[in-house]
Amino acid sequence: MIALHHAATADSLTLYWDKPLDAAADESFRILVNDEPVGEAKRTHYTLEGLLPDTEYRVRVCRAGESAELSVRTAKARRALDVRRFGAKGDGITMDTEALQAAIDACGPEEEVWLPAGIYRSGALRLHSDMAMRIDPGAVLRGGDQPEDYEPRIPSRFEGVERECYSSLLNLGTLDHTAGPNCRNVLIYGGGTIESGGQKLAMAVIELERGRLRSFLAENAELVASCENEHTIPGRVRPRLINLSNCENVRITGLTLQNGASWNVHMIYSRDIVTDHCVIRSEGVWNGDGWDPDSSENCTLFACRFFTGDDAVAIKSGKNPEGNAIARPTRGIRIFDCVSGFGHGIVIGSEMSGGVEDVQIWDCDLGQAEQGIEVKATPKRGGYVRNFSVRDCRVARVLMHSVGYNDDGVPAPTQPVFENFRFERLHILGRKLDKEGVVSAVPAIELEGFSAEGHEIRNVCFDDCVLGKGNLGLRLQRCAGLSFRNLLCE
Repeated sequence: MIALHHAATADSLTLYWDKPLDAAADESFRILVNDEPVGEAKRTHYTLEGLLPDTEYRVRVCRAGESAELSVRTAKARRALDVRRFGAKGDGITMDTEALQAAIDACGPEEEVWLPAGIYRSGALRLHSDMAMRIDPGAVLRGGDQPEDYEPRIPSRFEGVERECYSSLLNLGTLDHTAGPNCRNVLIYGGGTIESGGQKLAMAVIELERGRLRSFLAENAELVASCENEHTIPGRVRPRLINLSNCENVRITGLTLQNGASWNVHMIYSRDIVTDHCVIRSEGVWNGDGWDPDSSENCTLFACRFFTGDDAVAIKSGKNPEGNAIARPTRGIRIFDCVSGFGHGIVIGSEMSGGVEDVQIWDCDLGQAEQGIEVKATPKRGGYVRNFSVRDCRVARVLMHSVGYNDDGVPAPTQPVFENFRFERLHILGRKLDKEGVVSAVPAIELEGFSAEGHEIRNVCFDDCVLGKGNLGLRLQRCAGLSFRNLLCE
């Protein structure tokens, strides 16, 4: 059965759908508009362009034996608020923060903030419900590389713990784990670029915070030594590129997103977030994730390319003990037709104490990655990861395991539960690409459950998978209910 979704602008309509469970690896889908064939999709999305604003279209997606149909209306044409009318220079020299924020504040539901070609230097900006921001090809929204550009600090969540962090370049919503959305219906689109200060900004923030925490760090040498490195604790206040807290119905499309000082797109306690047709870059940025749904629901990512200093995607839901107490799981995640050209690949954890479930990935190329597919947690986390499937992908390796870093915090009453995983028609290379560009052989499949009885990795199926040449085989520890069918080697 085809579950059909859509996202519309005034002149385009993007259709996307879950890949049917019985679909072939190379399944094709026919697209009809008002009963007229208009094209064929080799992937599970299709964009119609050159449409009329505020016009209803009847669209149908078909494959052998079934179809799905929707009547959808394009958006009304928005009146453009040219940021230059508000005083923005776009000359790459002037700080345009005040002018850009004035345009944002003035933007109503039938308008859009418009950045024509130019370089708009800015500090932190705050978007609101029922608005759009269009960043044209040739336009760059460029965040500064100094911490003061991202003040004041705001309530946020980083590495699974709520804390005050520097404002991000784009900020949507206000953090509240007890409530639902408070920012809705936002479109950020165009062919331009949103970028921030990258590693230079990250290190400037870390050094300021290290000074502020000097006494704490000196008094907790054992804690500092247990972290990934000396930057971990002071680095937890870094801004993101785009931060969505308690948001609903937000789409980010057609943009290059790059050089956040930590993660590029971070959604917290949010739902119905769509990111598509973007390029996300953070090479050289320590801990520079690409797209991180965190205690969020129904988040969809497709047709994106990643070149990241850390995880392309990191799916999270809080860290013990706070994540266990808040108990807001991440679920309903769909990732398809994405490519990781550099970085770790698609990861769940390690902060997953609120639970992660119903994650589906298909038609992705994660061969040029350090991990490929990774599911990880520390024994302290508690929580669960379950009902996870990956189909029709090329991956560096499949790795599910216990890790020891980022392990401060009071332990949960029980160890994590990893259960119900399905991997189908994967090409698992059994090699990794590290940050220096060196390729080395690794086990193609590595599964290591937790030590407590009943916390083995449970119910894992590998069907019709091919292992790459020169891989180091399989490494399996503390697992139960494994199934391998038609596992082949090149």
